[in-house]
Amino acid sequence: MLRSRFTVEDLCNFLEVSQSGYYKYKKTIKEDKHRELKDLILRLYDESDKQWGFRNIHSELVEEYHMKINHKRVYRLCKELGIRSIIRKKRKYPNYNQYRLKEPETIAPNRLNRDFKVDKPNHKWVTDITPFQVGAEKLHLSAILDLYNNEILAYEMSKNTETLLVIKTVYQAVQKEKDVQNVILHSDRGTQYTSKLYQDTLDAYGIKSSMSRPGNPYDNACIESFFSHLKTEAFYPYSVQNMEDLKAIIDKYIYKYNHKRRQIRLNRQSPVSFRHQQLAS
Repeated sequence: MLRSRFTVEDLCNFLEVSQSGYYKYKKTIKEDKHRELKDLILRLYDESDKQWGFRNIHSELVEEYHMKINHKRVYRLCKELGIRSIIRKKRKYPNYNQYRLKEPETIAPNRLNRDFKVDKPNHKWVTDITPFQVGAEKLHLSAILDLYNNEILAYEMSKNTETLLVIKTVYQAVQKEKDVQNVILHSDRGTQYTSKLYQDTLDAYGIKSSMSRPGNPYDNACIESFFSHLKTEAFYPYSVQNMEDLKAIIDKYIYKYNHKRRQIRLNRQSPVSFRHQQLAS
């Protein structure tokens, strides 16, 4: 090698180039070395609607593109590109105990009892309703999540929170899964879930109702966590102008959540991929 016999200054003088030009060229070559990888990282970031940080991007590079790459390298490149995930704020629950709870029509026992571990699909489901405010209008999302693979099995949207909203969500889940005998469906004690119409619907399908204890939102933490992800990643960062845009955003997010969002608990697979793989094996 010439470097062992000559200095950079000697070589630059011989070639009649400046030392500053040499170092600038050397830096450009080093940057170009990672250009393709940087372009791929930026594409993955854009496809995630700018929600992914280096951990999700690293996981995608390893699992989907079969790259042997250290997470520290991905972190460094993401930092150079100015990529960072949205940091979710910890949800603060109100003190429900300060309110007098209205006596509901029907109270089901807490069959779930915070036991979120499941070894087969259609064994334990959780459900809830969450609101979205757009200007003077409000949209309510009702969803059912299977604890087996965190998949959103069914969801419905409406401007009101009538009992029909949650019944339509149950019906959609039943039509999709068919065999729902003895499924435990856990909810809070909202008036929609304690209504006789809702309870009779579950009985008709052979579904076992389960309800959180009063003032214990953590009894239904899994569905609350999903709603928190949805709002933080797909609603709060953007300026939603109308109900049509909001519904489209929710549809798009739930599809990506089910089919593309990798989860550590699912061996870095999406809910749908995990379910298909487990059933195939």
